[in-house]
Amino acid sequence: MDVQGSGRATELFAGLRRNDFLYTAMRLFAGLVLKPFFRLRVQGAGGLPHDGGYVLLPKHQRWEDIPLLGLACPHRLYYVAKHELFAAEPGGWLLKSLGGVPLHRKNPLKTKRYLRDLLALMAEGHPVAVFPEGTYFQGAVGPGQTGLVRFILKRYSPLFVPVGIAYRGGGPVCEVHVRFGRGCRVGAAEGVDVFMERMMRQIADLSGLA
Repeated sequence: MDVQGSGRATELFAGLRRNDFLYTAMRLFAGLVLKPFFRLRVQGAGGLPHDGGYVLLPKHQRWEDIPLLGLACPHRLYYVAKHELFAAEPGGWLLKSLGGVPLHRKNPLKTKRYLRDLLALMAEGHPVAVFPEGTYFQGAVGPGQTGLVRFILKRYSPLFVPVGIAYRGGGPVCEVHVRFGRGCRVGAAEGVDVFMERMMRQIADLSGLA
């Protein structure tokens, strides 16, 4: 089943809905704050779907990946992030308002209601960013985590888009290349493990780490 935008708001189990006004304001603010330190170069954004949900699978090297990905992507995103980031208030409220979805990788049942919200948001056609390595890997690509992908595939067969992020230069201004790859779906005879291995190879290539 493909994810298609329904054009209506779905009732959410955990009330996990992004504040689009705050998201836009913070996106503008992040652009101003990061501009003196990063020169952003974006490739392939025009190939992203214009309607319907999709899942971005970006490289993860440092915390700036998240705001820079938000600046590079033409669509508002929901982000899956480790649950520890949401533990303290008001930080947890702010992250959720900006589209953060908490995930407890070692015990998904603790964040089950948020994962159910994630599926509901995808059913509305919202794009989601999932960092497949699960944590930072600098100068290399870590193993792809398959758990969340398997969870999503229980309900939908969305387009998965590999994303490379590369930081270049050691001067006062760092050049950042964000490259969106070609989206694809898990093949019927492929299996999730083989699919994720393929995605991680593409992420490495798009990040200049192949």
